[in-house]
Amino acid sequence: MSVNKVILIGNVGKDPDIKYFDNGSAVANFTLATTERGYTAANGTQIPDRTEWHNIVCWRGLAKVVEQFVRKGSQVYIEGKIRSRTYDDANGIKRFVIEIYADNLELLGRRREGEETMQNQTNNFIQSQPSQSFNNTSTQFNPDEADDLPF
Repeated sequence: MSVNKVILIGNVGKDPDIKYFDNGSAVANFTLATTERGYTAANGTQIPDRTEWHNIVCWRGLAKVVEQFVRKGSQVYIEGKIRSRTYDDANGIKRFVIEIYADNLELLGRRREGEETMQNQTNNFIQSQPSQSFNNTSTQFNPDEADDLPF
């Protein structure tokens, strides 16, 4: 048996790039920064913050939610799986990419001025499109539970 599961909490590094295909499906791509806080070691050595950048990929309904609600600077919780692929760039150089294919996404963070409108839009979106969810399974997103993480 094997498991491929990733859980990330971080900040979106750029506005998502959304693409639609002829069959109506959508894909959203964006970067997510996770930061391990620096510290001072027992001997007085300063260890700086360490930021990792992750390439996030969301498909179908989840991509449409990302298009409407996720922006640069948004704090999000992502569950998904690691996928790697190679491709040849415009200069013919082989590139290796590691991506996180999101299965679940939750909007985190405190509401700032103007975000009340976004919260209302989220609720209206969920009520008007009950088949849509914030994950690629059938679980419905509940914005009130976004701050109920066990850590």
